[in-house]
Amino acid sequence: MIKRFITTFAFTLLSGAVVHATEIGAVMETPCPYGDCSAGISLTYLGEFVIPTGKVENGVEFGGLSGLDYDDLTDRYIAISDDRAEKGPVRFYELALDISADRLTNVTVIKHVDLLDRDGEAFVTRAVDPEAFRIGNDGFYWSSEGDEKALKDPFVRVASPDGGFLREFKLPDGFAPSANRSTGVRDNLALESLAISPSGDVFVGVEAALYQDGPIPSLTTGSLTRIIRYDATTSEPKAQYLYPVSPIPQAPIQANGAADNGMSDMIALSDRHMLVVERSFAQGFGNNVKLFMIDIEGATDISKIASLDRNDKKIVPVRKSQVLDLRAFGLTPDNIEALAIGRAKDGTDVLILGADNNFSPRQKTQFYAFKIKGPLDRN
Repeated sequence: MIKRFITTFAFTLLSGAVVHATEIGAVMETPCPYGDCSAGISLTYLGEFVIPTGKVENGVEFGGLSGLDYDDLTDRYIAISDDRAEKGPVRFYELALDISADRLTNVTVIKHVDLLDRDGEAFVTRAVDPEAFRIGNDGFYWSSEGDEKALKDPFVRVASPDGGFLREFKLPDGFAPSANRSTGVRDNLALESLAISPSGDVFVGVEAALYQDGPIPSLTTGSLTRIIRYDATTSEPKAQYLYPVSPIPQAPIQANGAADNGMSDMIALSDRHMLVVERSFAQGFGNNVKLFMIDIEGATDISKIASLDRNDKKIVPVRKSQVLDLRAFGLTPDNIEALAIGRAKDGTDVLILGADNNFSPRQKTQFYAFKIKGPLDRN
C-alpha cells in the first residue's frame, strides 16, 4: 500500500511492498518484524553523500570505511579503515556529518588517528585486517579479521582515543584458523561485525560460517554463522548465537562470475534487538544490500556446540526479519559495510550506512542516512 503526500513528496511503504522511490522523505515501515508489533521500526530516507575515491587527508588516501560509530560527546562519527597499512598507517577517521531534520547534506573528513600494536608501535604491513568498530564506555572497540592463509588469529581489541592498545578479548575455541581448514574462520569472512548493547555486553558477528559449521552462502542455500556475546568487563565470552545468513540474492551476470553474501555489520537497538546488514556482490550486477532486525531473546546458546554441521541438538536461532532492501527501495548501494546511529541537528535519531570503496576508482565511499523510529534504547 502506497500513499503519496503531495506537500512533502514522501512515500509510506508497508513491509513487503516493492517500489522504486529515491525521493527524500521516502519511508519504509515494518510494523511487526517477525510478528512482534512492539519491535516495529520506521526508516525515513534523508539522502546520500559520496566521497569519490582518491581523496587525500593529511597525506593519506581516505577510504576503506569498514566500521562506523557516533560519539555523543563530540557529535562526531568515528570510522575505521580496513587498509592493512598498505596505503597508510592502520587508522580510524573522525568525520563530521551535516544532517538536518530532513536531509543529509555533507560529510567532512576531520582527521585520522593511527592505531597501534601491543607495544605502542605502528602495525607493519598486513599484520592486521581492521573491520568493525564501536565506541564503548572505556575506549574504542575494533576487530581484525586476521589472516587465515597466514594462520593469524582474528581478534577484538580496545584502543584509547589516541589509538593506543588497552586490552584484547578472548577468542573462543574453534575460531582460530587451522592449517587443514577443518575448523576456524575462513579467509576474509571472519570477525566483520560489532555491537554494544545498552547494558554493555559486546556482540561480535562472523561474516559467514566457520569451516566446521558448514558452507558459505550459495544461490540456493544460506550459511550458519555465529554471533559471540562477550562480557565487556572481563573480556570473556559468555554465549554464542546462531545467525542464518541468507542465500546469495543475485546471480552473476558475467559468465563464470563470482557472487557472495555475508553479514557485514550490526548495531544494537536495545538489549535484545539489533539491526544487521547483509551485503552481497554479483559480478556484472554489483551490490545488493539488505537490512534485517534480529531478536536474540530466546535464542539457543551454541557455545558448547563444536560443529553446527554435525549437530543433533535442537537449536533456536536468533529471530530475523527484513526491514529494508536498498535495491527494492530504489537505491543503488555500493559495498555497504558500516552502520551507526547518530543524531540530526534537531536531536532526531538517524541511522547511517557507510560503504567501503576498497580504494578502487570503480567504487565510492558512500553514505546513506535514514531517520529511525523503533525499539531504540539510547540509555
